[in-house]
Amino acid sequence: MSIYVILFYGLLILIILSAFSNLIFIVHQETAFIIERLGKFYAIRYAGFHLKMPMIDNIAGKLTLKIQQLDILVDTKTKDNVFIKVKISVQFKVIKNKVYEAFYKLDNSNAQITSYIFDVVRAEVPKMRLDDVFERKDDIADALKRELKESMSTYGYSLIKALVTDLEPDENVKQAMNRINTAEREKVAAEYKAEAEKIKIIAKAKAEAESKKLQGIGTADQRREIAKGILESVEVLNNVGINSQEASALIVVTQHYDTLQSIGEYSKSNLILFPNSPGSASEMLTNMITAFNISNKIKDKDQEIK
Repeated sequence: MSIYVILFYGLLILIILSAFSNLIFIVHQETAFIIERLGKFYAIRYAGFHLKMPMIDNIAGKLTLKIQQLDILVDTKTKDNVFIKVKISVQFKVIKNKVYEAFYKLDNSNAQITSYIFDVVRAEVPKMRLDDVFERKDDIADALKRELKESMSTYGYSLIKALVTDLEPDENVKQAMNRINTAEREKVAAEYKAEAEKIKIIAKAKAEAESKKLQGIGTADQRREIAKGILESVEVLNNVGINSQEASALIVVTQHYDTLQSIGEYSKSNLILFPNSPGSASEMLTNMITAFNISNKIKDKDQEIK
């Protein structure tokens, strides 16, 4: 066999193998292949083993049927003119019975979906103040789902979820917000501290008032008992022939010396009772008796006048 015959058969085998490889193709799970015949759409093939006509049929492209996620950062401003970055996450997938629309109607699906998202966010956020944007993230997400659902369905895509995942104001605004938050917390802390001090003062005042009350009751009881003791002492002295004036004077002198004795028991006492000499005791007693006598005479004259 000549060399030319060998080359011929070898080339024929290569052609057959090439044709066979172009005849079959395999589509993986959750994937769709778009087949064109002579440049025109022919069919859509899903997961499995498939055949196509070599040189006539062509795999124009493929689409995944899995859920996809598109993360977008939108720069916009709020109603109170605060610039803010809004991070949006959109989950979507190709509708299985609309693979044709998804492949042929959109040239770059991600770019065009991004344009829709920018349009919706920049229409919604400027309606809100900065604080409202943080409190009403779900409203922005709902607006995205509402606006994108119908338009994306037209192009063969189904919107699964639209989420506002992050809000980032300008750095100066963040610092100002932190200062406001700190000041607010310090204010609340000061109010609690003042309330605690107020409670302590009220409790202390109540305790002091109760102490003074009990002290007054104790002093009154003490003086009452002292008066009873003096009265009993006067009655005892009267029984042995000492009149009331002399008995009272004797009791006063006795209390005077008891007081001096009590002072002497404490070496560091600074209290001095006048008169404090022993010789002045008789003078004090005489003065007291004289005072009692004068008092009785005045009392007698008042009774005569009446």
